[in-house]
Parts: sequence; C-alpha cells; structure tokens
Amino acid sequence: MNAPDKALLEWLEQPSADRGLRFAAAGDSWEFWSYAALAELTLRTAAALHAHGLQRGEVVAVVQRSSPGFAAGWFGAIAAGGTACSIAPPFAFQRADDYEKHATHLFATARPAVTLCDEDSIEKVRKITANLGLPEPVLFEEFVAGVAPAQQPFPAAEFALLQFTSGSSGFSRGVQVTGDALRANVTAMRRWLDWSPDQPGIAWLPVHHDMGLIGCLINIVTTGCDGWMLQPEDFIRSPLRYLRCISEQRVGLAAMPNFGLAYILRRIKPQDLEGLRFDSLRSIILGAERIDPTVLEKFDELLSPYGFDRRALLPAYGGAEATLAVTGLPLGEGWTALSPEHGGAAAAAGGRIVGCGRPLEGVSVTVVDDDERPVADGTVGEIVVTGTSVATSYVGDPGSASGTSIGDGTLRTGDAGFLHDGQLFVVGRLGDGLKVHGRMVFAESLEAQLVERGIPERRVAVLLGIRDGVPTAAVVLEAAKPEWYEIAGAVLRESLTDTELTALTVSRGGIAVTSSGKPRRRVMWTALCEGTLSGDTVAL
Repeated sequence: MNAPDKALLEWLEQPSADRGLRFAAAGDSWEFWSYAALAELTLRTAAALHAHGLQRGEVVAVVQRSSPGFAAGWFGAIAAGGTACSIAPPFAFQRADDYEKHATHLFATARPAVTLCDEDSIEKVRKITANLGLPEPVLFEEFVAGVAPAQQPFPAAEFALLQFTSGSSGFSRGVQVTGDALRANVTAMRRWLDWSPDQPGIAWLPVHHDMGLIGCLINIVTTGCDGWMLQPEDFIRSPLRYLRCISEQRVGLAAMPNFGLAYILRRIKPQDLEGLRFDSLRSIILGAERIDPTVLEKFDELLSPYGFDRRALLPAYGGAEATLAVTGLPLGEGWTALSPEHGGAAAAAGGRIVGCGRPLEGVSVTVVDDDERPVADGTVGEIVVTGTSVATSYVGDPGSASGTSIGDGTLRTGDAGFLHDGQLFVVGRLGDGLKVHGRMVFAESLEAQLVERGIPERRVAVLLGIRDGVPTAAVVLEAAKPEWYEIAGAVLRESLTDTELTALTVSRGGIAVTSSGKPRRRVMWTALCEGTLSGDTVAL
C-alpha cells in the first residue's frame, strides 16, 4: 500500500465523527474528541485569531500540554494563515528560574503576535512576555469562547512551523519550516510506516518536542486514525497503563526515545503482562537519543511471550532542521547493531551501534570528511542531509556551538556517523569528542558503556575537550554511589590515553539537560573550564 500524500489541513474537510483523539483522564478513563469536534474547535481558533488581527505569516505560540486545546491551537494557527510555534510549558522544567531563562530566549526569538496558554502556564508566560514587550498571552478557552468557526482555512503562510532545536549545545535555535517541507516529511513518514486510518497510534511524548509534535500528534491527526494521548507523567506514573492501552485497543504505532524502553524494563515485570497481547504493535519509532542494543534485546525478551515481534522496533534518525525524520528502519527488516569485532568505524565508536535505517522518501544522506568529500562505506565522517524536508533557515542569530547549519536545501548535521550497506549508523556529536591516536572518541559512546556497566541512564554525562592545552575527560555523576567511580575510571582508561580524567559528583538534577532530557554537554564543558560547574571533583 502506498500511503497517500495529504495536505496538513485536509482532515478538516470531512472529519470523522467516529475516530479521533482520546486524552488520558483520571484513573483509567479517557476523554474522547472526535475529529469532527476537533475540526470545529480548530476552525473556531482560526476565526478567533483572524478576528484578533493576526496577519499572514505572524507567529502564534502555543504553550499548552497535550490536549484538545493544544491540537486546535496548533492547527488553528496554520488555518488562520499564521506560523505555529510550540513552546514548552513550565511542567517540563524542575525549577522556575530555569524555565524563565529558557522560555525567555524562545519568546525573544519567535516574537509571537499571539500566545495561546492553558491555565498551568499563563502566569509564568505573562511575566516573560511583559519583560520582552510582547503582547499579553491569552487563555485558550476564553480566547475561543463564543466564536463561530471559520467556513474554511485562510490563505496559508509560507512557513507553517517555527520549531526549536533541543539546545543540547547551548541555546535552542528557531528553525523555519515551510508548509511544503512539513507536508513532505509527514508524507514520507506515513509511507515509511505504511500508516493508514485503521491503525491506531499512541503517544506520551511532550508536544513541544518535534518527535511528540510531528512524529506523533501531527501524523496521527493527518492520517485520521484513532490516537491515544497520554501526558509524560502518565507514562512515568504507570507504564503498565500505557501497555494495557496498546493491548486492549490494538494499537499499531508508537514512538519514544531509548530511555522510554529502559523505563518500561525497570518498572514492568513479566507477571504484570499476563493476559495482554502485543501482536498488533507493528512500529515503535525509536529516536531522539542513542539507542542501546541491550535495551532492545531485553525489551524483546519481556514482550515477545505476549505476541510482540522484535521487527516492530524501528530505530530512526532525524532533527529539527530536517523537519523531523531523515532515516528509518524499513518495516519487517529487523534492527541490527555493529560491534567492535567488525573493526573500522564500529571499533572506533567504542561499542555496539544500532543502525538507524535508510533515508526516507525525498531525502538523501551522505557522510563526508573534513574537506566535504564523501567517504568510503564504513568510514566515520559528518552526516549531511539534503531533500525536500530540510528547513529553510534559522530565525535570528544562527550562531551555535553545535556545528549544525542549513542552506540551499542542505543540512550539515554536526553529527558523526557512517554508512554500512546503505544503512546509517550514528556515532555522536562531532563537537563532543576527542581525537586519540588518530581516531575519534565520542561522549555518547562512553556514556553508553557507562550505562551498560551499571550507572543509571540520565544520571551520567561525559564531557570531552581540551582544557588549558590538555586533553580532558570529565564524568559528571548525579548523586554518585562509590562503585560508580571505579566503573567510570575503567571505561575512560580503556578508550582515552594521555588524557586527564576526572569525575564530578553533583546533586540530583545537577546535570544540565534540555527540555527533552538530553545532556547539555557544551554548556557544562564551558562551566567546567570557567570553574563554575559546582560539585565534588576526584581524579580517576
């Protein structure tokens, strides 16, 4: 089956009254919003924005949790002829000052003409917009109350989406995505997954993150399938509820980072799954961070007695500047990992690397050396992406320490990887590594080995660089246990010679992370060099 190409707002024309989105509510209940009801709310939003004076191409910031209001606000912004921009609500940050700093940068970059908030976010956002001299945010429910729906969408703006990079290398950068690029990427994903309206999807990822927004919500709505939508904390509180929903509702598609699978493994025992079936689950998109092959193997062991097919695990690669998806493992192929005994690039990476599939429709991937020349199969270099879904430009100051750049339909990702039999293997960030005796050692590879040897995921980050002329590696550990130092020392000494090795223990929450949980290594490295990264330091 060749999944159809659909315009982003095509679903508004004949929305189903039977299918729609179901949002997790109290207990095990769900709040159902048919696509017919959601379309009506979306067109009310478009009418309200038009009446408010929104001009074509102006930015509409949507600062809400996953909800009917978020979906209608996001699609309504496009239907009103605006550019939609999802900004993280305060719940995504542990500390209020962190949120204010992060969101202030996003608002200063986006300069929205209208900001649609929910009750949980409006007070904090109001303070930020006031300080920036931006229009006061509005409460979504009040903004659309009593407004008659527009008869049809207004003329579309050039840019459908302003989305932000994760900010793992510093401040997030705003990326302008045209409607054509967004449509091309969503269509490519639908065809990759052979997704049709009769295959329900499920999501718990935050909708301010591109994987949760485009990979889940937008794909579900534009495909027209039933969607089961949880908040991130619903999944954290009860991964069993998530798994029960997949089994009972015959869900076919899901998406999450590696840590989601690892969390299920920590919380779910085989006896918890008695009576459940996972034979309907044909696609779990895995992206956003390095994928641990051991986690994939253990996840398969946990679910396979209950009908799960390991080929449903679909590693993928992408990023904000590519709209979202670049590569994905084809259905039915089954994931693979290269190990050090294969030699070459896998050996240089320091551990087994899971393949992230092949380029999606309309996308080309090459790996180049420092002189921008394509390298041989199996050789590590920078991943370069071209295609119809590459974003147009950055908003504001394009400078970044990440090394990522876009221009003329080409994305220099700043990521290191290699191709093997047409499949992409991602090693790590080019700027998060050290060259040792002619080969690169990457922070992500070292972190993967530390996790394999017993240090919990997301409680460790590795910083690599040259400090005061000396090659230096620092392992940052959250609330470290005594045995972690021995593990850290052993892993670093195996891969790094003639390098100063240190460990820094910080309190819980002391590792700087993005709103999606990625370690902000460059930020911490800068603080380490400046002497402002506080913690107890020991030599390894």
